[in-house]
Amino acid sequence: MGSYYNVDAILTDAQKVPCTFEIDIPGLGFVDGHAGTDIKKGSNVNLPLWLGGYIAVQRFGDPVLSIDLPASLAPRVLNALKANPRTVDLRSLAPHFYELAARALDLFEEDEIVDVLTETFKNRAAEIADHANNTQSALGEGGDFLRGLDEMERQLFRAAHDSSKAVKTWMGELKKKQ
Repeated sequence: MGSYYNVDAILTDAQKVPCTFEIDIPGLGFVDGHAGTDIKKGSNVNLPLWLGGYIAVQRFGDPVLSIDLPASLAPRVLNALKANPRTVDLRSLAPHFYELAARALDLFEEDEIVDVLTETFKNRAAEIADHANNTQSALGEGGDFLRGLDEMERQLFRAAHDSSKAVKTWMGELKKKQ
């Protein structure tokens, strides 16, 4: 988990993940939208990541629940990322896609997902840098790509754009001095 005061970490931990209860729990039906009923073994419920993760790692004897990978890390998404990571709208999958993936991978050991996400970030970072340095392409055909950036990628775009702008300003000042 990120910093207690980090808004991105709070929003990431609030994202819902699919969980399956492994035991019956009396009176907890309100979690599934059925107040006054019991949660039955095998019930599937979407819980915030912070809550599902906390309950899943607690050991009170038998496991209380198990967490499944979020839909944003489903096999069809991973296949699309393998095929062409630049065409996938990460923001529609999860506004904090990479942070959610990192938190989910704290709970799962999935080397293939780590590899796919690493390659995805490398490919998309190159495209982000290109758009940040060439604002004309960002306004034209790159608009759809930029709209699909998750929050981490948006921060990367802003940093790259501001750096490019600062270098151009600096180079202009150097030319004036000569």
